[in-house]
Amino acid sequence: MTETVKIGVSGMTCAACQSFVQKTLQKQPGVADATVSLMTNDATVAFDPAVVSAELLVKTIADTGYGAELALPAASAIAEQEDQDRSQQVELTGLSWKAGVSLAAGVVAMLLSMPLMREYMSDPFIEWWMSATTPAVARALPWLYRVDPDLLGYVLLALTIVVMSWAGRHFYTRAWSALRHGTADMNTLVAVGTGAAFLFSAAATLTPELFLSHGVRPDLYYEAVIIIIALVLVGNMMENRAKGHTSAALRRMMDLQPKTARVLRGGHTPDIPVGEVRGGDTVLVRPGERIAVDGEVLSGTSAVDESMLTGESMPVAKGPGDRVIGGTVNRSGAFQYRATTLGAQSVIAQIVRLMRDAQGSRAPIQKLADKISAVFVPVVMLIAGATFLVWYFAVPDSSVLQAFAAAVAVLIIACPCAMGLAVPTAVMVATGRGAELGVLIKGGEALQRAHEIQTVVLDKTGTVTEGRPAVTDFVLLSPHYREEEVLALAGGLEKSSEHPLAEAIVQYAATRVKILPQAGQFDSIAGKGARGVVNGRQVMIGNAALLRDAGIETGKVSTAFVVIDGALAASFEVADRIKLGSKDAVEKLRSMGLQVVMLTGDNRATAQKIAAEAGIGSVVAEVLPDGKVAEIARRQALGEVVAMVGDGVNDAPALAKADVGIAIGTGTDIAVEASDVTLMRDDLSGVADAIALARQTMRIMKQNLFWAFAYNVIAIPVAAGVLYPAFEIQLSPVLASAAMAFSSVSVVMNSLRLGRFKA
Repeated sequence: MTETVKIGVSGMTCAACQSFVQKTLQKQPGVADATVSLMTNDATVAFDPAVVSAELLVKTIADTGYGAELALPAASAIAEQEDQDRSQQVELTGLSWKAGVSLAAGVVAMLLSMPLMREYMSDPFIEWWMSATTPAVARALPWLYRVDPDLLGYVLLALTIVVMSWAGRHFYTRAWSALRHGTADMNTLVAVGTGAAFLFSAAATLTPELFLSHGVRPDLYYEAVIIIIALVLVGNMMENRAKGHTSAALRRMMDLQPKTARVLRGGHTPDIPVGEVRGGDTVLVRPGERIAVDGEVLSGTSAVDESMLTGESMPVAKGPGDRVIGGTVNRSGAFQYRATTLGAQSVIAQIVRLMRDAQGSRAPIQKLADKISAVFVPVVMLIAGATFLVWYFAVPDSSVLQAFAAAVAVLIIACPCAMGLAVPTAVMVATGRGAELGVLIKGGEALQRAHEIQTVVLDKTGTVTEGRPAVTDFVLLSPHYREEEVLALAGGLEKSSEHPLAEAIVQYAATRVKILPQAGQFDSIAGKGARGVVNGRQVMIGNAALLRDAGIETGKVSTAFVVIDGALAASFEVADRIKLGSKDAVEKLRSMGLQVVMLTGDNRATAQKIAAEAGIGSVVAEVLPDGKVAEIARRQALGEVVAMVGDGVNDAPALAKADVGIAIGTGTDIAVEASDVTLMRDDLSGVADAIALARQTMRIMKQNLFWAFAYNVIAIPVAAGVLYPAFEIQLSPVLASAAMAFSSVSVVMNSLRLGRFKA
């Protein structure tokens, strides 16, 4: 029997880091599966507790050089996210300090190095920098050029050791840990590049005669080591901050939860922390306030803004018996309600949980980046070695310094951070934006499948239609009765019935008659109707079969007839009406090039009528749940990528069978559980929103991966010196580190565009 544990992981900066931690976990005895997310900074591990413990898994991660901490078992998704946000803020603060101090140290090192520079690099940026700054520095700090060069070298050596051992320490410890595990990651590239430059410079400082005796200039690269570390840290800091923006929608959702609730206790209504509210407590809500916790209205009426859940701006009327959700806004009247689901079971907590799981999931396209990252670092190290050899042996008039600088530039510029961020940043922003639109998407795999949808299959009842019968027409059939009189008698009789048609008649009558009388001698006639005494009148309501039994001929086809004192008085047409936005939603789906099909267990005539009204051209009617599954399988066999949209228990098998299952969130829990996408509002417009968002997300993912790969395809040859023969341009390691940082941030910023997605 396996258990699943979530472990917070800190310090990962690239796809190779993520892959390294994941593979290390997967190799552990007793681990069935492990998924590590670079974006949410956690690992989800399925393991056999009889073989390995959760504590040992935490230690396994810690041994790789990364931080690891078990999530609290009783913590809600909101508490977990708050802990993660705090950890991320601590990490960001630490990176900011290290980057800032390193940059300041880099500026000092650059100034101290200027008197020691014998010749300019072939990098045009460095050449421009030296020519622009040397005269000014000489005028401002003339004493600097009188200091013993050996003393300057020792000062730079000490300063570099401080920066490497404090600000850059984790690069070297994690690189060493990766080496011990037989792998390599971004830390390896930074550690090897800066470490080689430091060792070269330290040897040149301590034994310059050895260099000179072999015809090698004892030049120093201390300023490059410090600035490279500083720029990589700046890049990490910018990535960390940008990744924080990707979870902005999730934090906005969490912020909707009020901190206090006004609870009725002992005749008083004190404000208490939300965490102290108990199930069954009576909570008071005033106009303009946020509802503190989920519950059911006891007294009072109001209109509640539920747009934070549904994306629908129109307030929803609430009265006794209606459900209210914590975090929504009470717009008009005051009311009291009974607290029901709390803590981790509340709607907001469950949405946050779903969003966290979705944002930590992996889209199938991510496998491409993972495969490349697995071999990328070793290949880059081979390229760096080859670059050194080609420069040293094959380039005329080149020095060992140029060969060394080119090799270091290759190592630094090729860090695979952008590849690791390309897909998960897009998934995180897209799922957050979807939640703001009232569309909950269960992760990257669902997003990727949704963009391929060709056919949308719609259930009828509760999906295309309202799911409950309503009176569509009322006709008086006798001049001896007034409309209000008939409706009062009909509504009074049907109040005693539990049949859905009776409920529709009662609702219709109640909107037109102030008070519905009470019926006596009520008798329900199965399959036909009901009869009784209302206000002293004999009233009968039913279908044509009931009237035939009573010897009454109608000569008219209708859903229900009203007979008063043995005389035909009126008729009702009752039908399950299509939802207000169904027709527009179907039209939008068709405009997106999608085939729309209605699938229902209802009779063919009714189904055809509803489909025509909604603008649906293809109908499959009179099918049971297994028939729905068979129809979806038939279409999949023809090569169609099928989405199923439904809301009932009988839809769950079809939702699971479809390539993408889309559940109306107002439906049953089992339908929502079986789906890949949940619509929090009760209309079909969310289907088009979900598919459009998925298509845009896949475009962003592909753009990110293209530019991440293209960056390395272009940058590595430039760093290796491909431009040198024609233009005598050689990229310095410092400029390479700046380019590497920019590539990672650009991928995150491109993903953030999804936050502005318009449905």
